[in-house]
Amino acid sequence: MRIPIPQLEAELRREELRAEEYGGDDPVDPPPKEGGNIPIPAAVNEKQADPNKVTWDGPGDPENPQNWSRSRKWFITVLCLLMTVNVTFASSAPSAAGLYIAAEFHASTEMAYLVTSVFLCGYIVGPILWGPGSELFGRRIVFRVTLIAYVLLHLGQALAHNLTTLLVTRFLTGVFACAPLTNCGGVLVDIWDPITRGTATALFSAGIFVGPVLGPIVGGFLTMSFLGWRWVFWIMMIFAGTCTVLALIFLPETYAPVLLQWKAQRLRKAEPKLNADVYAEHERSDWSFKGLVHRTLYRPIQMLLLEPILILVTIYLSLVYGILYALFEALPVIFVGTRGFNIGQSGLIFIGVGIGTTIGAYMTIPLSKHYPQLIVKWRGFPPPEERLLGAMIGAPALVIGCFWLGWTGQYPSIHWIVPAIATVPIGASVALVFNSFLAYLIDTYLQYSASAFSANTMVRSCVGAAFPLFTVQMFNRLGINWACTLIGCCALLLAPSPFLFYKYGTWIRSKSKFSPCLDLVIAKEIAAAEAAAAAKGEEKV
Repeated sequence: MRIPIPQLEAELRREELRAEEYGGDDPVDPPPKEGGNIPIPAAVNEKQADPNKVTWDGPGDPENPQNWSRSRKWFITVLCLLMTVNVTFASSAPSAAGLYIAAEFHASTEMAYLVTSVFLCGYIVGPILWGPGSELFGRRIVFRVTLIAYVLLHLGQALAHNLTTLLVTRFLTGVFACAPLTNCGGVLVDIWDPITRGTATALFSAGIFVGPVLGPIVGGFLTMSFLGWRWVFWIMMIFAGTCTVLALIFLPETYAPVLLQWKAQRLRKAEPKLNADVYAEHERSDWSFKGLVHRTLYRPIQMLLLEPILILVTIYLSLVYGILYALFEALPVIFVGTRGFNIGQSGLIFIGVGIGTTIGAYMTIPLSKHYPQLIVKWRGFPPPEERLLGAMIGAPALVIGCFWLGWTGQYPSIHWIVPAIATVPIGASVALVFNSFLAYLIDTYLQYSASAFSANTMVRSCVGAAFPLFTVQMFNRLGINWACTLIGCCALLLAPSPFLFYKYGTWIRSKSKFSPCLDLVIAKEIAAAEAAAAAKGEEKV
């Protein structure tokens, strides 16, 4: 069934506004797909013409974050980047101090690995709290509360008199630290259009990987210095405090439903009688406990169980995330154990990972240069599979990097620079795979992408927390070469994923409940238009 062009354009515009307004977390579940029609949430159709519903004052409304100046948008993006670097730096900085902490508290070596793992366990709990919190109260208040708590909890780590205190406060720090990771992506969706969003997301993603890379470098030298391991946490607190002050002063509210709610409240306050019936849709959403549980737990789990794309992407990204955090324990085994480096020197090897992630993040920009043309051709909704070009490069690069690191790192006779260089393709592949697949999830699920991200983050964090717990044992028992070979074979098994999604993703999405598949409807219209043009050409001949 074909949809008339004016109706199609109107429905596409409503879908785009819906995705922008709710930042990937539409409170309304999708209706079933029937006959290939675009599934528009009932709430949109019912309330579109309601004169009492508060909306933006036209497409150029200056209060709409999408219409803010580019300089203001980039300032907010850089601030989000800084917060992300800070919290990811905190995840890895104490990894170099783990053995010193265990020695001071007379704990086993295995307990030392928990310093990193329990922090990542906080990333499992955090998205359940801060994602819904930002959608109920707004982004800004959640950032303010969580960042202040995050800063204060560093005191429990720096002043801890026993390992239990340190690990408990470390876990709680992780819970509050994941707020930027959970909500900064939503901020970028709030303020950027789809064309520029790719560049902004690439910059933001670079921060996700730069932070963990800087952590072992700084933590290693601080631990070895006369300052000792406690100063790792003091430096983390100073960095966190600086970022928090900047966020408190300069970070505005960007979540459109909350801004419209504030606008409705201002109108009712200014003219109580005239505007008594004025409301914002956000005020009438289902914010009951049942509704929140449905959106924050039930829907992500439902999608994870029923959506093949989300399942495979989550498995792959979890492996990549696990490899990144496994490096914090593996590189000391390779360079301290076989080449006699000290902890500070082995931390410098992470510069290679940082160079790689920077290259990978930068490559996202030229790989997205064709996107403005696609946006025009596909009326704002190009096929999500066009986001997978970076992953097609990153997937084989990850396999090469793993084998390269393992078989050159095993033998001390090989110069240390050779396995050190292997960390560059590993870092580049991590950034390329993450950028591509996260953008793919956004374009695939649009207004339901927040639930997809929530499911992905929880599973990914579980894997990231688990990897450091067995990495050293695996490398000691299998050897550096075969341990990396095992990881490389797992990466090889999943490497075809982006290629398979590129070829079959359209068909898989057509069976999905949560993917709007707007490009499929547009494709029919494009094909019909091309056929009509060809027919006219033949008639003229």
